[in-house]
Amino acid sequence: MQELIIKGPSKINGSIEISGSKNASLPILISTVLAKGSCVIGNVPNLRDTKFLISILKNLGCKINFKNNVVAIHSSNISKKIADYDYVRQMRASIVLLGPVIGRYSSFKIALPGGCAIGTRSIDLHLDALKKMGVKIKILNGYVVASRSGKSLTAINHRFPKISVGATQNIIMAATLASGTTVLKNCAIEPEVIDLINFLNKCGSKITVNKRVIKIAGKENLELSNHEIIPDRIEAGSYILATMATKGKLQIKNFLIEHLQEPINLFKKMGLKVKKINTNEYLFSCSRIKPINLIETKEYPGFPTDLQAQLISIFLKNGKKSKIKENIFENRFIHIPELRRFGADIVLKNNIVTIDKVSELNGAEVMATDLRGSFSLIIAALLSKGETIISRIYHLDRGYEDFDLKLKQCGVNIKRKK
Repeated sequence: MQELIIKGPSKINGSIEISGSKNASLPILISTVLAKGSCVIGNVPNLRDTKFLISILKNLGCKINFKNNVVAIHSSNISKKIADYDYVRQMRASIVLLGPVIGRYSSFKIALPGGCAIGTRSIDLHLDALKKMGVKIKILNGYVVASRSGKSLTAINHRFPKISVGATQNIIMAATLASGTTVLKNCAIEPEVIDLINFLNKCGSKITVNKRVIKIAGKENLELSNHEIIPDRIEAGSYILATMATKGKLQIKNFLIEHLQEPINLFKKMGLKVKKINTNEYLFSCSRIKPINLIETKEYPGFPTDLQAQLISIFLKNGKKSKIKENIFENRFIHIPELRRFGADIVLKNNIVTIDKVSELNGAEVMATDLRGSFSLIIAALLSKGETIISRIYHLDRGYEDFDLKLKQCGVNIKRKK
């Protein structure tokens, strides 16, 4: 198992190009099973999760090539109607296969998904909507067994009881081939959801968005079209926070700043300076971090839960007491015991974290627990004196393309040990 060795303290100083969005790539690749033909999808990050998903799609019968961040799909036909446990167990996003496959084909069987242990992410929101569309569903031996008897799914007027990115994407895809016009309310409207919609509309769908209401006019057939994945706003936010923590200077390329507007506004209040260099290119710097009384994670466009762990880390040696409240996932604090190993002063009560700065952090042996929490350990290592060893870095490889090389070119003393 690979480890990461970081010698600190270290300051971010350099330039990074942001990769394509993991959270946009996965549903878009999955959505290709809806349509006939071939297409090329560019700016796909070379990550553990994207490679896993491509393996799943190939196993189902799709013909796909992945090279140099480009996915060429030669056929999206599904010849195998079961997504095996061995393929699905390591990636929770695989449940989003269910909607598009059952939309195009009359039956499908998929293992209950796995992924990060950051809290309950019930698939009931997905299944309840699909049942209304005419899908018969059974949970049998660890699998979701789905079938429909009609020629196509039935359009629905449905309000999600809770905002969910995965459920929104799943039902949008299913509805593209349904009979009639589907109206979905209380939808997620993250940039990754909008990127999926943009791709589906290129393929012939008719989808409109009005605030949190999404309308999908079902069609009999779709035709695959070429597409370019949006940049990864969470990757960008993670590097910005690392820059702030180390009081460094970082030029970021290929970044749509409007996708992270509310967090950027918060960071500016905390001391971040932003200068536009060119189209989608910005210079970020910070010389002093001001504390925050309380920041809460919220659905987009609010502060993303995927940046909560990294935000905690920047306060370990900066500012006075700061508080962060997690509202999305009930167990997204599993990185905190690892941060304490550096000497951090962190108090967790219910879903609120209080961080009080310490004068010194020391390198430690720590274990990556989940994707975003893993990056918080990198930030802590950059602030710490001495050597830090981070194990189980496959979590980082799930969501940060070439993160060690990008950090190294910004002056960080970092190496990967096999």
